[in-house]
Amino acid sequence: MSKISKELVGASAIPIILSILDKSESYGYEIMQSVKELSGNRIEWKEGSLYPVLHKLEKNGLIKSLWKMAENGRHRKYYAINKKGRKALQDEIENWTLVHAMLSNLWKDLTPV
Repeated sequence: MSKISKELVGASAIPIILSILDKSESYGYEIMQSVKELSGNRIEWKEGSLYPVLHKLEKNGLIKSLWKMAENGRHRKYYAINKKGRKALQDEIENWTLVHAMLSNLWKDLTPV
C-alpha cells in the first residue's frame, strides 16, 4: 500500500491529534508512534510536521502542555486536551463524518480498478 498524500495528512492532523489526546495525555514522540501504528505504517509524521500543529492547538487554547518526569528520568512535555479542545473535536467529528458520508455515497457504484 502506498503512503497517504501529504495534503490529506495535513488536513487530518488536527482531528487525529485531538482524538489521540482525548484518549489520554501524551508527548510528541508517543503521538507520532500512535499515528504510525493506527495507520498501519501509512502515515509517518516527523517532528517538523507534528510540533507546529501542537503549538497551534495550544496557542488556540484547545490543548495544554505540562512538563513531567518520565519513567527514565527525563523531562517530557506532555499534551492534554481541554474542554474547548473537546468541543473542537466534536466539530471535527461532525465535519469528517459528513465528508466520509458524501464520498461513500459518490463511490458506492464505482468499479474497482
